[in-house]
Amino acid sequence: MDVEQQGRRQPLAFDRDARPDNAQWSPRARRLIEETHALCVSWLEAPLRACLFDIEQRLYSRAERSRNNMEQQRCLFSRQLLQQQRPSLERRFLEGVRRHFSRLGAPGGSTQEQEPAHRPLELLDQAEHEQHVAVQTLVARGEARHGPPLFELGYRFAVLVSQPPLEGELLPLGPQALASAFREGGETLQDFPSEHHVLMLQSFDTAVVSALGSLYDTVNEHLRADGILPQLRAFPTTPRTQPERQPRANPADHAPGNAARQAPAPAAGASPHPASGRSDSIAVLDNLREMLAQHRAGQGALSYHPSGRPATPEELQLALDALQLHVSDVADQARRELRSAHALREELLTQLNTGKPAGAHQTHLSDEQGDTVELVAMLFEQLGHQLQHDGSAHSLLGDLQLPLLRMAVADKGFFNQHEHPARKLLGMVTEAANDWLDVPDGDVDRSLAAKLNQLVDRARREPPSTGLYTSLLADIEHHLGLLNRKAQIAERRQVEAMQGRERLEQARRRAADLMTERFERCNPRGLLRTLLERAWSDVLALTLLRHGEDSEAFALRLRITDQLLGQQPVADQGLLQSEVESGLQQIGMHAEEAVQVAQRLLGISATTPTANHANDNTATTTELALKLKQHQRLGEHVAPETPVAAPTPPPVPASPESPERRIYQRLRQLPFGTWFEFIDPNSGRVTQRKLAWYSPVSGNGLFVTRRGLRDEEVSLQHLAHEMACGRVREMAHVRDNLLDRAWQALTSHLRQVTRPMATPPRQGA
Repeated sequence: MDVEQQGRRQPLAFDRDARPDNAQWSPRARRLIEETHALCVSWLEAPLRACLFDIEQRLYSRAERSRNNMEQQRCLFSRQLLQQQRPSLERRFLEGVRRHFSRLGAPGGSTQEQEPAHRPLELLDQAEHEQHVAVQTLVARGEARHGPPLFELGYRFAVLVSQPPLEGELLPLGPQALASAFREGGETLQDFPSEHHVLMLQSFDTAVVSALGSLYDTVNEHLRADGILPQLRAFPTTPRTQPERQPRANPADHAPGNAARQAPAPAAGASPHPASGRSDSIAVLDNLREMLAQHRAGQGALSYHPSGRPATPEELQLALDALQLHVSDVADQARRELRSAHALREELLTQLNTGKPAGAHQTHLSDEQGDTVELVAMLFEQLGHQLQHDGSAHSLLGDLQLPLLRMAVADKGFFNQHEHPARKLLGMVTEAANDWLDVPDGDVDRSLAAKLNQLVDRARREPPSTGLYTSLLADIEHHLGLLNRKAQIAERRQVEAMQGRERLEQARRRAADLMTERFERCNPRGLLRTLLERAWSDVLALTLLRHGEDSEAFALRLRITDQLLGQQPVADQGLLQSEVESGLQQIGMHAEEAVQVAQRLLGISATTPTANHANDNTATTTELALKLKQHQRLGEHVAPETPVAAPTPPPVPASPESPERRIYQRLRQLPFGTWFEFIDPNSGRVTQRKLAWYSPVSGNGLFVTRRGLRDEEVSLQHLAHEMACGRVREMAHVRDNLLDRAWQALTSHLRQVTRPMATPPRQGA
């Protein structure tokens, strides 16, 4: 693991030593630009690694969903090429970033003056156009998302180099400059298809551009601390009026899963600008709180009593910390149950008022704090409902509930930012435990279980911060990436093994057909027939596999077959014997046995005394025939892990209206990578298996586990029969993950409990 990480980070460390340079800079400008460049390179290291990993995952997902072998091979080849050229791509990207820094202070029209005033007309390349559109979309989205800090950066860099405000590609940290550098770095992948370059730009937008807010805030603060426009603000300080009216538009539109599409969310770990008022994405939390208030008003449940004084944020964090330590002391480490909103609130009130004398004013939760506690408890409850099994995932959720509540109380971005690192970690840990650990067949990865427990323990021990959860997220992403790569390699080996057996079976059938044609013209008996059926047929099949049916080697084997049958004259009997011996040895026969069979078959008698003495001990024809029958034929060995073949189902009905026929036709069109659920009729246990590959010739499909291990080889005919009987079902492709579905269920639940308040007036009207 360390070797792999060092191998990836080496190009970044190399480029970090190269500094931007421009003779026109003043000493102060040079120092600040070099410091800013170093901050940029250091910050880009983790997002760039996440971006390249995301590209690999997207390419593999496309390969799994491909409907033909050519498209699958193109995706896998692009993924392999990216892994090979990754250091060069990183080096060229960071070199492009350095060049953009070095251009600071150059005349604004220098880059345009080098181009001719009138360019000749030429056809627009489709691939170039698609990439250009992807870059423009990426830049427009990034500039809209990070407008205020980009505005400040443009002015501060302009002051450093005595130029008008910088924007577009002239701003070295802007989305356009970074996208241009990344696209130049991608030119190292010369055999990359155009659509895969577009895929790279989409991953760059998701992993790098969307998270640039924290980098912009850091650089602005660094320049502001050094006296570069310290009073600059992107927006006026007047706050928005009547912000509470915005959530009333449509509660469904402000679901947490749709927050990123409704309004640009601030970067993880960055608080809203003090001069910008509240961010629009805060309406997500406000909307959920409003629905909670309506529910409490109608049901009278979980109402907060404002007697005494509300707890300060510091007091609430101390109470959560004390409650977490108490839970760790009294609860079982192997399993912790989720706590309801009422239980969490009561336990927090107990911790807040512990040690106070009788009659003293009690500390209570403010409305916002109480709503946050209730929403987090409801989210974890809905997330528990999405799990398939009651096992490790439930235990991990119980461990993460209090650390995530501490994070939600400290940072409103937990609700408002779809890409918040704490939310992403919660979803990824739950998915990993649900898919890799809570499996009924016992195929559990122990290293993943240890890693998840380690991450949860660290989240419980350390103070909540976006930096902590970003580190935890990168750790689990790296570990899951290793697991996925191991599973891909194991699955590919199983597929290649099945494809090899398929080709061998086809070659054996073709050799048997050719032998049958010759037996119809000449009916051999005795040792010759046994040799041709049991051994020489395998020699033909092996030659067919290695060289093909149209090769000269295969034609020679057929000519030897005809000579053995007496259909063609034998010009050189010694050469014929040598070819027979060579062919028999290729299929695993010992050299002595091959010589005995060839000599007996061709009727050759030795002439020397030594040979005569050896000939006396030569096995008889009957013994040789018995040895040939006992010889293990090519491809007849069965692997220990190969399961017993399922009983042959009845033929698929010919009627197109029959369920089995419709299922069978659909199975023949399914892409590789489709998941199925196999239901044990006796115990009712459900196991999930992936269709890794199926043969269009034989109709046999290979099913593997999530770790890529071989599970079962089933014919599509048998699979259609089992699906018609209800013992197998195809798993629907779900685009949303467990956390997104939990958010949607939470929002739907709140809408349902608040809807009765609006129905009586409409009915009365």
